[in-house]
Formats: sequence, C-alpha cells, structure tokens
Amino acid sequence: MEKKNKLTELLNIDYPIIQAGMAGGVTSPELIAAVSNSGALGTLGAGYMSAEAMKDSILQAKKLTDRPFGVNVFIPEFPEIVEEEVNEANDLLEPFREQLKFEENVVPSVPDSQFDKQLEVAVEQQVAVCSFTFGVPSKEVVHDLKRRGIKVIGTATTVEEAVVNEEHGVDAVVAQGSEAGGHRGTFIHSFETSLIGTMSLVPQVVDQVHIPVIAAGGIMDGRGAAASLVLGAGGVQLGTAFVTSTESSAHQLHKEAILRAEESQTVLTRAFSGKPARGIQNAFIEKMKDYESNLPDYPVQNRLTKGIRKQAAKQNNPDFMSLWSGQSPRLSQRKAAGEIIKEIMEEVEKVL
Repeated sequence: MEKKNKLTELLNIDYPIIQAGMAGGVTSPELIAAVSNSGALGTLGAGYMSAEAMKDSILQAKKLTDRPFGVNVFIPEFPEIVEEEVNEANDLLEPFREQLKFEENVVPSVPDSQFDKQLEVAVEQQVAVCSFTFGVPSKEVVHDLKRRGIKVIGTATTVEEAVVNEEHGVDAVVAQGSEAGGHRGTFIHSFETSLIGTMSLVPQVVDQVHIPVIAAGGIMDGRGAAASLVLGAGGVQLGTAFVTSTESSAHQLHKEAILRAEESQTVLTRAFSGKPARGIQNAFIEKMKDYESNLPDYPVQNRLTKGIRKQAAKQNNPDFMSLWSGQSPRLSQRKAAGEIIKEIMEEVEKVL
C-alpha cells in the first residue's frame, strides 16, 4: 500500500493515522508528541481548555516534537437555562455528592466561550491543523485559518453534515461512526437519526464530497484501518486505541476499564454532560438513565456534574467517572503510542 496519499500530503505526515483530540485531559503533550514523532498526527483535545492552558500544552508538545500536530476545539453552544430543569438535575445529583462526601453549590450557568481566544492561540502558535467538533466554523473562520497556513478538519456524523463541512471550506472531514467513543459530533438532526455505523457512513460520505474523508468509530487496528481505506477513506482517526497507551494521561481506572470491557458494555448517555456520548456502563449512568430526557443540555449538565466526576477520580471511584470508550474495547492494548501505530501500519500492509 502506498503510505502517501492526498490526506498525508495535505497534513504533511507519513501515515494516514490521526489521534483523536479527546478533551478532558487524555491528550498529554507526551502522547501528542509520541504520535507525531511516529509519523502520524497527534492532536491536543482543547475542548474544555482555557486559551492559556491550551497554549501551555502546545508549547510543551513543541519541546517534544518538531513534527506537525493539531488542536481540536468545540464549536460553542449557548442553550437556554431553565431554572426548574437545573434544580431537578441538582436534586438528582445530590445523592452522588453525598456518597462522595463533598458539598457543592453549583450556580447554573453556561461557561464563557473560549472559542475565539483558542483560535487566536492556534494562529499565534501556528499549529499545523485545527479540527472542530459539535458543528462547523463559519466560512470566515475557515478562510482565515487556511489563509494563515493552518489546515482545517471538520466532523460529521451524516452525509449531510459532511457536505455542509465541505461547503464551509474545510480541508478534510472526519466521518464519525456510531461506534465512536466519547461525544457525538452531530449538529444538524437528532443524534438518534444520526447513528450511522462507520462502515456504512464512510463510503456514502466519500461518494458525496470531494475532500479527503477520515474514518472514525470503532477502529483500533490495521484491519479496521485497511477496511476504511478500501471504502475510500483517506485515513483513520483513533481515540480509544490511544486512551490506553502508555503516554496517555487518562486516569488509570479509565484505562483499566477499557482494557477489561466487552463490546456490549458501552452505552450512549446524556447523564454526564447533557450531550450524547459513548462510554462504559457504570453506576452513575445506570441510576440516571430514566431521567436523561429531562436533564439540561450541554454544557449546563456538564457543569453540574463536573465536581462529581472530579471527586470520583480523586477517590478512585470508577462508578461515577465518565469512562468514554468506543465499541471495540477488546482490541485495546497497553502499549506505547508509537508501537500501536507501527503495528497498525504493518497490519494494513499485510491485509492489503
């Protein structure tokens, strides 16, 4: 197989592999650098970061690699805050706080968006790639980033979303299948109608857009990568596969949960953040599932559960942690990121 293609040329990388920009502290500078130094594209998950923290992580990564890497940011959302809804959610969450033995007075609010400041940092630091989730940046933002030499990657969970990304001028689009771990990137229709599997989504997107398509969702090894390439994808994006890598800064309990999990143990839930996300079933998800439809939208619910998730991690209690994972946890490995990439490429060569 030719390692170089339209996507690798676009991103100036050796292998058509992208490490997903997983927000929440998984993408350490060490992981980003290890991936990029191995010939793939490392990505900083900056979704929840302040602009200052984002800049600090970029600078740390630059000390560890001189290869291209990217940053992933969230398109901001500003839902209406319904006081009754928030109060009901807080009442539901109070038993978890009591069980973790901490008190918290959460003021319902939508956090100030760091989006514009994050983009300023990306431009100032001249990151190679800026990718977006939860929507599409305006045509003006895309044009400005590209004018400054930054490649732009969008996210789509349907063909329609991929077409909109292309119309806004992005350089490439991630086709996020329903198997993917973490938050759904859906932004046009309901997430229920946008749960298309990776192997169904990729060829349909490829047929409708002219930019490189990056397959994502449940891909963990060379077999999944090879299948994606055969279906027309220019490359693959892997998240869960890198969560368990030695350089990942994911909580140890998160890594162990993935390494022990079976394919039937991941579920989609709004319980943690108010936005559908795939993770490993635990007590928090189970106890909240009957109330999900009444919870505040993202990012309000995410703010309400932040203290619970933080305390659970501190107390090594996986029952109340968000253990994001895709549907292929049996294929996870506790290995260095570079070794994972090497094995994937060797297997792609063998399969094709």
